Amino acid sequence: MSAELWQDVPLAPPDSIFKLTAAYKADTFEKKVNLGVGAYRDDNNKPWVLPVVKKATQILLNDETLDHEYLPITGLPEFTAAAAKLILGSESPAIKEGRSVSVQTISGTGANHLGALFLSRFYHWNGSAKVYLSNPTWANHHAIFRNVGIEPVDYSYYDSKTIGLDYTGFVKALQEAPERSVFLLHACAHNPTGVDPTEEQWKGVADVILEKKHYAFFDCAYQGFASGDLDKDAWAVRYFVERGVPLLVCQSFAKNAGLYGERVGALHVVPPTKETADRVKSQLSVLQRSEISNPPSHGARLVSLILNDEGLFEEWKNDIRTMAGRIIDMRNELFRILTEELKTPGNWNHIVNQIGMFSFTGLNGAQSKELIEKAHIYLTTNGRISMAGLNSHNIRYFAESLDKVVRGGL
Repeated sequence: MSAELWQDVPLAPPDSIFKLTAAYKADTFEKKVNLGVGAYRDDNNKPWVLPVVKKATQILLNDETLDHEYLPITGLPEFTAAAAKLILGSESPAIKEGRSVSVQTISGTGANHLGALFLSRFYHWNGSAKVYLSNPTWANHHAIFRNVGIEPVDYSYYDSKTIGLDYTGFVKALQEAPERSVFLLHACAHNPTGVDPTEEQWKGVADVILEKKHYAFFDCAYQGFASGDLDKDAWAVRYFVERGVPLLVCQSFAKNAGLYGERVGALHVVPPTKETADRVKSQLSVLQRSEISNPPSHGARLVSLILNDEGLFEEWKNDIRTMAGRIIDMRNELFRILTEELKTPGNWNHIVNQIGMFSFTGLNGAQSKELIEKAHIYLTTNGRISMAGLNSHNIRYFAESLDKVVRGGL
């Protein structure tokens, strides 16, 4: 047998979202629209560097004391402490009692991975290692958990008939899962549906999780970006902590700070005691060391500046309201055109009832494919669109194309 030359390695399919983006970029059609990528765009379809990020960057550039030395394994302490307060709340019992563990990660993806890896090593599974994921969920969740030996299992979440939450199915899944199961929950702005539980529904979910001794694995990629209010979007996580639900939280600053390429995130684990927290942190440090040694500094320094300076923090909140507000405006305008002007068949309330960057339109695979091939409107085949890709220049073209597809074809 010859030396390994990798000639038998199978060719992997391209990532569906990045493939969609590549097709959009190669398209020469003048009116093409990209509704696939999960990144904010301004009304001129341009990436938007937040003004507060520009200001923080300038401060860093002028700081002669900064160097490029390694950060601690668990990250920049000023960043992780402030990030914990942002998601858990400054008055959180977990923070006050010194039992929250925070580790800087490679954005939300890295937080999901580190959290999954920690569970794979130390969680006392009731049977085989499984994680319950909402159907549907962010596609990367499946790969992240499988890569550490945890098998994903779907739970009911989205109701295609109402284009809303299947709360009954959700609760039934929680009740019927074996005790001590792990459930991944989207803290706000569910990806890809944009459908979130109400506060009362979250309370019901917490009741069952406590009763069944489940573990809540929160993924929070859109705090502030969903409603425009950082505290409102953290409500579910904070409520679960107050109720004593065993949990961890994956946090990303890609969307709400526009720092997509800087990969700024954190993993927060909330054990019941400080002694346990110290042990958890020691093991997270060991795991992190073997994978990335220590996290990158620039993005963490930017976010740390913004979170720890009262003036910059207020500016950031204004920037968040700008982004969230524009997306809400696009939802309202799309709904208005479809219902008042075009009289598009069907109920379109879900466009304004859903929240955050994404919307599940209710289009099927064939209709989505037709929009891509005939109208040059790029969206995922499950009918998900990024509301951030709509603007005052293309929203009418999209609405009219959507209307034609619903009526039977372009």
